[in-house]
Amino acid sequence: MSDRFLAPRTALVTGSTSGIGLAIACGLASAGAKIAVNGLGTPEQIDAALQAVRDAGADDVRHFGADLRDPEQIETMMADIDAWSPVDVLVNNAGIQHAVPLAEMPTQKWNDILAINLSAAFHSMRLAMPGMAARGYGRVVNIASVHGLVASVNKAPYVASKFGIVGLSKVAALEYAATGSRDSGGVTVNCICPGWVETALIEPQIEARRNGGTRDDGVRALVAEKQPSLRMSRPEDIASMVLWLCRREAHNVTGTSFPIDGGWTAQ
Repeated sequence: MSDRFLAPRTALVTGSTSGIGLAIACGLASAGAKIAVNGLGTPEQIDAALQAVRDAGADDVRHFGADLRDPEQIETMMADIDAWSPVDVLVNNAGIQHAVPLAEMPTQKWNDILAINLSAAFHSMRLAMPGMAARGYGRVVNIASVHGLVASVNKAPYVASKFGIVGLSKVAALEYAATGSRDSGGVTVNCICPGWVETALIEPQIEARRNGGTRDDGVRALVAEKQPSLRMSRPEDIASMVLWLCRREAHNVTGTSFPIDGGWTAQ
């Protein structure tokens, strides 16, 4: 799947200056898409992300800053991207988490997590999808989580936001299901629900569980409680699923949530 089947389409990936989002942006770039990068970071980190996307094959890549907690900033970002190149592929990847018991969860943390993880996706979808429908092709891929399918303690706002984005995606999928055609590719909306994914953020947790063993020993110890495969996914694995969902052959794959969780939700 290394062909440039997305040329000359445009993709917006939120939270794409690092981690899973950057891997997705690079994957879409390798398929020929122009990439709108959105995410936080120092100027140096943002420049490094843009260069990584260029190196992956993007003919054009730009950073669009927006605080995703603010609907007005999202509207401005979407208008700026539309003026540059209308969005054909929208990947809502940005997300935050704060893990404490329900009774101890700060109200502002609840508000911020729901705003970034759920409301921002609603705003980007409502602004991008009419244009997709008019052109007969569009792909919305919402990066939910295994916690959009099952719950864990101490993650009330995160779980609520991820269950919410799964429901939001189903509604949007139904509303746009008859848009376009098999030849044009149609407009689809799906979720990807990762379990444990290897990113820089979890390296300290892996190291803490090595107990003198190898890194793989640390990974197995970390994921053993939830993920029967005893191995994590890589960000590139998530990107590969996004790419497949963008293909024209996936025109009838919509309203679905795909766990990439090593059997977590099969239990």
